[in-house]
Amino acid sequence: MFRLMTLLLCLLFSVFAPALPSSGQDMAVTDSLGRSVTVPSSPERIIASGSGALRLVVYLQAQDRVVATDSAEKPANTLLALRARPYSLANPQFASLPLFGEFRGVDNPELIAGLNPRPQVILKVSPLAGPSPDELTAKTGIPAVGFEYGNLTNKKDDLYKTLRLMGQILGREKRAEEVISFFDKEIAELRSRTENIPEKDRPSCYIGGVAFRGGHGFSSTEPGYAPFVFAGAKNIAAGLATGKSENIQMSREKLLAVDPEVIFIDLNTLAAGEEANALSQLASDPALKALTAVQKGSVRGVLPYNAYTANYGSIIANAWFIGKTLYPDRFSDIDPAVKADEIYTFLVGKPVFSAMNEAFSGLVFSPVEGAKK
Repeated sequence: MFRLMTLLLCLLFSVFAPALPSSGQDMAVTDSLGRSVTVPSSPERIIASGSGALRLVVYLQAQDRVVATDSAEKPANTLLALRARPYSLANPQFASLPLFGEFRGVDNPELIAGLNPRPQVILKVSPLAGPSPDELTAKTGIPAVGFEYGNLTNKKDDLYKTLRLMGQILGREKRAEEVISFFDKEIAELRSRTENIPEKDRPSCYIGGVAFRGGHGFSSTEPGYAPFVFAGAKNIAAGLATGKSENIQMSREKLLAVDPEVIFIDLNTLAAGEEANALSQLASDPALKALTAVQKGSVRGVLPYNAYTANYGSIIANAWFIGKTLYPDRFSDIDPAVKADEIYTFLVGKPVFSAMNEAFSGLVFSPVEGAKK
């Protein structure tokens, strides 16, 4: 009976949904699904749905227009996860805004329709996760635009298209180009410092504890780990990806056989729990303790990067730290913590490195001493 009543209410609202006032003239845009969507120009009230959508809104300096958030921004959704996301740390007000649905795009049309003030547009990343943009518009009367999140490597074009389209909708075209230029310049400078290093002089590396829909242990890694790519690191997992997932589980046998010279730990591994996280495993597993990098103390903590999908600022900051760790002579002018705060200040408006480091036991860009035991 309750479901029937909810359905009837949504249907009634879709029929009688009032037209929303725009802050200027309306404009038609084509979203990532190829849909033509008419939206208000420079809307003053928005919601951002799906993994990473709100992060991009913050990059475009439009966070003051957000009128509600999904469950990922609420303290109940693990405090550690919130502290792994620079845009959330820089905008604590998100936690107290009204709720419009569950994380990863599982939006609640009824909650959206009842928001006061009402959003003028829904920006939906990964548009086919949860209710589709068409379904959201039908049930709320609010135009919904679909976007792809992309990445900074093989899907960079998707990311840049999304930044430009969001910028167009929000009247932040100039800022979108500034963000794109920032990423391009950072990556180009990183690569220029290491591109002529002979292969024999590149230490073999491994990144463990990489988050993927939650915290994982030491075997969780990425063959295409972007900070390694940008810093010219020799990733022992490179080329091992299978299927669509960018994350793999590296077997203990493979790790022991390759025996990387330097190990980095994504500190979001701490979310896996006391016994299951990479730090505990390195300290207690006799086989892992035998790795050369562990024996020599060449294990370093790096910023959590995959928290509610990719944190682009943390990816770039990690690349600078990894570059300095592997090739100190090429990065002698870089203080990784200072560099991280320069990146965060540009992208999210505040220097949040210290807060992130504190949340992860002061291990960011530091030796993981426990791994020596």
